[in-house]
Amino acid sequence: MSKPIRVAISGMHCASCASVIEKTLNKNPHVKQAEVNFGTEKAKITFNSETINIAELNKEIEPLGYSLKEDRQTISNGIEKLEELKKMKVNIITIIPLAAISIVIMSWEILAGFNILPMVPSSWMGLFHNLLPIMATYSLFVVGRPYLLGLYRFIRHGKANMDTLIGLGTLVAFLYSFTIYSFSDLLRPFINVEAGYYDVTIVVIAFISLGKYLEMRSKLSTGDAIEKLIGLQAKTALVLRDGQEVEIPINEVILGEIIIIKPAGKIPVDGVIVSGSSYIDESLVTGESLPIEKNTGDKVMAGTINTTGAFNFKATQIGSETMLARIISLVEEAQGSKAPIQALADKISAVFVPIVLGLAILSFIIWLVFGTPILGFSQALSYGLVSLVGILVIACPCALGLATPTAIIVGVGKGAKSGILVKDAATLEKLHRVNVLVADKTGTITKGQPELVSLQNFSDLSDNELLTILSSLESKSEHPIASALVKAAKEKSLTISKVENFSAIKGQGLRGQINGVEYFAGNLKLVQELKLSWDDSLIEIETNKGRTPVILANKDQVLGLALVADPIKPEATAAIKDLHKMGIEVVMLTGDHKNTANFIAAQAGISEVISEAMPVDKLNKIKELQAQGKIVAMAGDGVNDAPALAQADVGIAMATGTDVAIESAGITLLHGDISKVVKAVRLSKITMRGIKQNLFWAFIYNIIGIPLAGGAFFPLFGWLLNPVFAGLAMGASSVSVVGNSLRLKSKKL
Repeated sequence: MSKPIRVAISGMHCASCASVIEKTLNKNPHVKQAEVNFGTEKAKITFNSETINIAELNKEIEPLGYSLKEDRQTISNGIEKLEELKKMKVNIITIIPLAAISIVIMSWEILAGFNILPMVPSSWMGLFHNLLPIMATYSLFVVGRPYLLGLYRFIRHGKANMDTLIGLGTLVAFLYSFTIYSFSDLLRPFINVEAGYYDVTIVVIAFISLGKYLEMRSKLSTGDAIEKLIGLQAKTALVLRDGQEVEIPINEVILGEIIIIKPAGKIPVDGVIVSGSSYIDESLVTGESLPIEKNTGDKVMAGTINTTGAFNFKATQIGSETMLARIISLVEEAQGSKAPIQALADKISAVFVPIVLGLAILSFIIWLVFGTPILGFSQALSYGLVSLVGILVIACPCALGLATPTAIIVGVGKGAKSGILVKDAATLEKLHRVNVLVADKTGTITKGQPELVSLQNFSDLSDNELLTILSSLESKSEHPIASALVKAAKEKSLTISKVENFSAIKGQGLRGQINGVEYFAGNLKLVQELKLSWDDSLIEIETNKGRTPVILANKDQVLGLALVADPIKPEATAAIKDLHKMGIEVVMLTGDHKNTANFIAAQAGISEVISEAMPVDKLNKIKELQAQGKIVAMAGDGVNDAPALAQADVGIAMATGTDVAIESAGITLLHGDISKVVKAVRLSKITMRGIKQNLFWAFIYNIIGIPLAGGAFFPLFGWLLNPVFAGLAMGASSVSVVGNSLRLKSKKL
């Protein structure tokens, strides 16, 4: 049975590593597909679990210096990375002083040659040259050991990566220096034995190691959104067992168990409040800034924080089924996915190392063949070695491999903190090109919950008395409009009265007795049936405003008129304006009556409205827009609008609390806030801008660096890149790309 599984990978140091692992795994006949992400250092492998397992797949890549393990312990993986970072820091602390000494002496010698500084004292120079071989040996064989292992694996298995290039370049510089120092008298007639490259070995390894250290430290910062989400998980839960309060580990909570939440407590699992009330801070999970009131019957989410109240709730989702666990899973999945724009970088990275090896050797040969007649063999050999080492050192595909994934990791994490859940990188990339948003009315433009917006009193009763009678009658009904009236009465702390002889009048409304008086609540047909005087035009005016009338009467007269409506969301109008400013056309689709739809659209500032639409009509409208060449996003509730969401280029589910599965669309907006559509588009735009900037810098480093290191500019300008500066440039390229991605964190959505 083929199934996808996510695994962590250790031993990855560059984008070419990802390519090597991907190619090796995909050659296995039992593997359907393997995708390796250098940014997250994880792989998504779809394989036949009946014929092979992870341990067996691991055996195929272990000889190449990598290892796989099922990614079930994200925290432990993070700890391992921190341990690796500590080891790298120790190496940096030991090699940087050696590199500093080498740079000082090198610079002094150069400046002395231009008479800017006096000559280095001969005693200092003698000591330095005697120490250089020892310093270089430590640098190459201790700090540079990973690079030599990369070269060894290339020789043995034919798989080259960035470590291969660095290992080959620094080893060539070391062996050449060792040879001319050991056999200087023998070689002096043929080559310049004074020009050694021990210092190049030291400084290059120091710069590259420093760059890798800074890169890893920065990469850990790109994924801090996952760490923060994991940190929201409670470690224990206070449960009610046999009438006693018992504190247990969170993984021992049983479905349906009653959990006690005290002031300032963290909610451990998802559930429904059974007693008590409070305000819950959901900001860290949904991005909502203000605490939300929760009462009996309301849902609560794991990872959210109680404020000052106390309540008990019944566990309805535990473990991996909680909203927080699903959010963490979704964010990890999205951060590990590949955007289409990454395809070019992956293709280049896959062939980059072999091409660079070829270019380095070709450059060396060209210097010897064409340089010897002009410069002499000794100088041509020296320049050839500088070019060989320079190309091997500067031509690293790391920046190219990091350009897309680091920006995706930061972008997806930033979205999660704002309650914008992105399913995959491809969706995030598509969103920045969207030019039409098709929005469902109910729950997207409007709140999706009818409210009492007006109460007109035609009797001698007070408004509260009128509302009490109306809500008491409606409390017997399950209609959404009835819920709105009952809710309005509760908000005013009115007591629901006992109703006797209750009955529903089909197509008209309700009747019942309260304190011996018979009352009726319903529509215009009910009033006409009772033969009571009434101005029909009043109803027509209100229905044109998108309101539903509920008339309260007794046998003798109309007592009052309640107007119920699904009000527009406070943030909807501003969000629509922002979308228009971004060049995105907004179309409202709804199954409601034309008058209601037009009224809501006018309030929201939407010009194109399609009313009385069935699900198939919504689907066809999206197809029609796509046929016109439009890139369409569809925002709906994720359930009723499923066909339209699936057809749209980008489906946006307006999820409220834990009601809607977050997997139902490409993007899920927690708490159904339409202003988050604007933020999601901005997130996509800034992420894509960051990726393009990263790719530009990654390409430009190599486009300029490789010819410069190879000596292409030497005949015209006398420019030849010292391997020391090549190492510095290589490290700087990766750090600058990761740093640019981290910059996205500070961008305002």
